[in-house]
Amino acid sequence: MARLSHWLMASATAAALMAGTAQAQEQTEEQNRFVMVTHGVPSDPFWSVVKNGAEAAAELVGAELEYRAPSTFDMARMRQLVEAAVASAPDGLIVSFTDEDALGSVIQNAVDNGIPVITINSGGDVAHDYGARMHVGQSEYEAGRQAAERMRDMGVEKAVCVNQEQGNQALDQRCDGFIEGFDGNAEQIATTYDPTAIRNAIIAYLNQNQDVGGVLTLGALAAEPMVDAMREHGATDKFTLGTFDLSPGILEAVEAGDLAFAIDQQPYLQGYLPVAFLDQYVKNGLLPAGDVLTGPGFVTSDNAAQVIELSSQGIR
Repeated sequence: MARLSHWLMASATAAALMAGTAQAQEQTEEQNRFVMVTHGVPSDPFWSVVKNGAEAAAELVGAELEYRAPSTFDMARMRQLVEAAVASAPDGLIVSFTDEDALGSVIQNAVDNGIPVITINSGGDVAHDYGARMHVGQSEYEAGRQAAERMRDMGVEKAVCVNQEQGNQALDQRCDGFIEGFDGNAEQIATTYDPTAIRNAIIAYLNQNQDVGGVLTLGALAAEPMVDAMREHGATDKFTLGTFDLSPGILEAVEAGDLAFAIDQQPYLQGYLPVAFLDQYVKNGLLPAGDVLTGPGFVTSDNAAQVIELSSQGIR
């Protein structure tokens, strides 16, 4: 009888182990694989925050995440990365829809092959035309217009928008909204990613256009060289300076009053939310009924200190 009892206990233990192994295998088999392709260059702190958010969501839901981006702002290379992602047949695709001409047909191909697509950051106004399920980001045109309104409220009559990625639909729309917000009393100047080129372009423009009182940059890569140049020339109080996006250097400048504001579109959420949404969509068919706006929000000297701590953690 004791021998039979021992055998039954051993059998039950073995069965439990087998069930646990089968369950683990089933969970592994059910793990979703998502690919995120962005245009964010490695030197841009904005995209490291997007990546942090995406990785946090993937860990939470138990999904596999592959993050891919070109080494420079290169639409031909980005198209290749998206094409490779589609060819790998992921459970979901996340793309910063920067250029409709370069990426539209590739996104449509993904959709035609049964891959759900969520766009982030750029292209929300056209993403649905190519079958994207939803967009997570902000209205770039509206954000630019609000930046102009804020500067005008601060007494600026004429301004300039500095675009370090001309041809990027999102950045072009920011400048378009900014110029419209000034009723045309603003211009756009194009630069590259090179900090020295940005600095020289801004100084040269302001020397040639001494009636300009406001300068808007479209990201940390342009804002930080601008602030450094203004500080070196003792000119931070002579112009109203604003920028899109956050970085530790930008937040320090806002808190010090050298930058009037920084526009926050919450890049952490632009990474986190699409991974979480796709996981629910693939598992349960659940998805928000519309696009999700993550901005614009304005960081000023009044609230910069609250944001600095989160920035040090890679969340803001």
